Amino acid sequence: MNLSRRSALVGGSAALGLAGGLTGRARAADPVIRIGVLTDLSGQYRDNSGPTTVLAAKQAVEDFNPSAHGFKAEVISADHQQKPDVGAGIARQWFDVNGVDVIADVNNTAIALAVGRIANEKNKALLMTGAASVELTGKYCLPQTVHYAPDTWFGPHLTGSAVLKDGGKDWYLIIADYTFGHSLEAALSKLIKDKGGRVVGSSAYPFPGTTDYSSYLVAAQTSGAKVIGLCNVGGDMENCIKQAAEFGLAQQGVRMAAMLGFITEAKSLGLQTAQGLLLPGIFYWDLNDRTRAFTKRFVPKTPDNWPSDLHAACYSAVTHYLKSVAAMGVDKAKASGTDAINWMKANPSDDDCFGKASIRADGRFMTAGYLFQVKKPSESKSTWDVFNVLSSVPADEAFRPLSEGGCPLIKS
Repeated sequence: MNLSRRSALVGGSAALGLAGGLTGRARAADPVIRIGVLTDLSGQYRDNSGPTTVLAAKQAVEDFNPSAHGFKAEVISADHQQKPDVGAGIARQWFDVNGVDVIADVNNTAIALAVGRIANEKNKALLMTGAASVELTGKYCLPQTVHYAPDTWFGPHLTGSAVLKDGGKDWYLIIADYTFGHSLEAALSKLIKDKGGRVVGSSAYPFPGTTDYSSYLVAAQTSGAKVIGLCNVGGDMENCIKQAAEFGLAQQGVRMAAMLGFITEAKSLGLQTAQGLLLPGIFYWDLNDRTRAFTKRFVPKTPDNWPSDLHAACYSAVTHYLKSVAAMGVDKAKASGTDAINWMKANPSDDDCFGKASIRADGRFMTAGYLFQVKKPSESKSTWDVFNVLSSVPADEAFRPLSEGGCPLIKS
C-alpha cells in the first residue's frame, strides 16, 4: 500500500537517528537494535501517548545504556493516523526495509490487531503499550506480543465497581464505534448486570471524527439514567465531559463515569470541570519515590506534557525488552521476537515506573491498579498535581483472570 507523505517523512527522518547520546559511548562495530514507536502524532491521542511516548522509549534507552551491554539501540517513530491500513503498512515497511526489531505503542486496538498479524508473520516482537482491548490477551493473543496498557476489563472493573457501590445503578453508555469502545461496553455491561444494575440505553458514535456529543447526551438525559458510562478515551472523553457540564447534567443528578482516562485528559479538562471524576490507572507521577525519580529525569524532555500511564508503560516495556536483548544476545533477539517475548515473560521486571512486576503467560503485564479522583482546584499544589489516590488493588485482582481470557497460548 502507499504510505502517506507525512508517515513516510516521520518514519524516514528518524530512521538513522540514535536515541539519546549513545554515539560517543558505543563502538561502531556494536550491533544495533531498532525500536519503532508507532503512535498518534497528530490526532486525539497525541497527548496521552504520541510524541511523549517516543520520548519515553528514548528515556528507556538512555537509562538502560545498551553500550554497556555491547550493543546500540535506535528509536524511530511514525504516525499511524488512526488508520489500520496505514499502521500495517508502516509496520511491514519497518520490518522488511528499515530493519526494525520491535514495535511499541500502537495506541489503537484495530491497529494493534493489524500490526499483531504482521509481527506474528515476521516473528517480530510487539510491545502493546497504548492499545486497550482485553482481547489482545484473549482470543487475539500471540506469542510475539505483550500488553502493558490498562485494558478494557481493568477500567470498567475499577471505575464501574466504585460507582455501583456508591449507588449508581441505572446507566446509559456512550460508545466509540470501533473495537476498543465495544470492548469497554461489553465488560461494563456485564459488570453492571452482575452487580444488580441495568443499562437503560446506549449510543455508538462514529470514530474518529465526532466532536459534537449533544444528541447522545440528550438521549442519555431522556433515558432517566443516573450514570453516563463513557466507553471512550482521549479527546472524545474530554468533549463528552465538557458538553455534559454545559448541559448542567451534574446539577440534574447525572454522574459521568469514565472507563479509561489519563492525567493528560484531567489536565486538559481543568480541575474546575473535572473535579471529582474517577479515573482508573496503573501509574501516577506522585505515587512514590521511584515514580517521582522517573518523572524528575523525564519531565525536562517534555515539560508541557507530564507522563501518563501509557508513557510509563512504553518506558517499562522497552526497558524490559532491552534486558531480554542483553540476556539473550542481539543475534538471538533479532532472529526471534517470540524468544525475546518468552524471556520477558519468564523474568520479572523492575523499573522506576512500576517497581517489581511481571508478565503473565497470555502476555498481560501484571501490576497494581489504582482508582484516582481528580482533585478540587483548592487541593492542587502545582500544575500537574491533579489526582488523589482513592484505592489500590493488587495485580491479580486488577486484571481479568487468566482462566477467563481464552488465550490460545494457554493450554488447559
